[in-house]
Amino acid sequence: MATIKDVAKRAGVGLGTASRVIAGNGSVSEDAIRRVRKAIEELKFRPSHAARVLQKGQSQTIGVFVPLVHGSFYTPILHAIYTTLRASGRHMVVDFGQSLESERQDALEGAEFLTDRGCDGLIVMATALTSADIERIAERQPRFVLLNRSSARFQDRCFNPDHRAAGAAAARALCEAGHRRLAVIEGPKTSRDNTLRMRGFEEALGAYGIDAARLARARGDFSPESGRAGTRELLERDGSFTALFCANDEMAMGALSYLGQAGVAVPGRLSVMGYDGIDLSELTVPPLTTVLIPWREIATNALNHLLNLCYGSALPVERDIPAQVLWRESVARIG
Repeated sequence: MATIKDVAKRAGVGLGTASRVIAGNGSVSEDAIRRVRKAIEELKFRPSHAARVLQKGQSQTIGVFVPLVHGSFYTPILHAIYTTLRASGRHMVVDFGQSLESERQDALEGAEFLTDRGCDGLIVMATALTSADIERIAERQPRFVLLNRSSARFQDRCFNPDHRAAGAAAARALCEAGHRRLAVIEGPKTSRDNTLRMRGFEEALGAYGIDAARLARARGDFSPESGRAGTRELLERDGSFTALFCANDEMAMGALSYLGQAGVAVPGRLSVMGYDGIDLSELTVPPLTTVLIPWREIATNALNHLLNLCYGSALPVERDIPAQVLWRESVARIG
């Protein structure tokens, strides 16, 4: 593969002259331009990505880190970022982690990888990052935004749904539908957003005379398999509850799968509610009632803010985008 040195040698010019012709700036004679372009054509030379970064100071590329790529949660977020970037003539490089257990280290390594690849800015989605971790990322790449993570120092870079309010909305929806005997399948203890949504859910129960300490509980890891296992565990322990709240849609989908196979009618015998509002939630049997978290809009506004930081644009940025309950057939109104 030809290099810029080969081009300069073929054209009979210095390396700096060849570089200025390729970059399209600087003072170069017409004869030198002609010879360099001819050499480029003859050698089929293509400037490397790294060379373009050095020449222009920008790669027109945004780096994105997400904790996982399996399942159906992250795909719409990545698609929203991708379509916005492509509309502006830019690209993205994606790195992702191995598991929720290794999320913190994966995010740090991912941010370093993306920075080293010359990305002009970073979108980092990782709830497990500490304040010191965020400082470390900022030192390496000062142009960044955080999804689903707050930071007191970098509050203007943080784009988060109000998980506490969304969890409260889920509890109110079930209680206003007449349910008082509730069960929950929580997400991992290490997940900050799970903690917030469950806190909001439990706090809202007091207005309906429900003691959150008496909720039937199971612990999941946000996967459909853990939703199946948690539902089985809850029913075997005490099947007197009338509604089940799952801390994400994929666990709720696992719950619906188990209940269907076990012959438990939904919503006739048991109502099921999810959280996130992923696209697949409307295709379950029955369609899943869920709390829609507007991740596409949140991610797009975070990206707009980052583009403003990177390229001096003035794109609109909205931060207050509330969640909403999507009522479907998996929750019955009783009482």
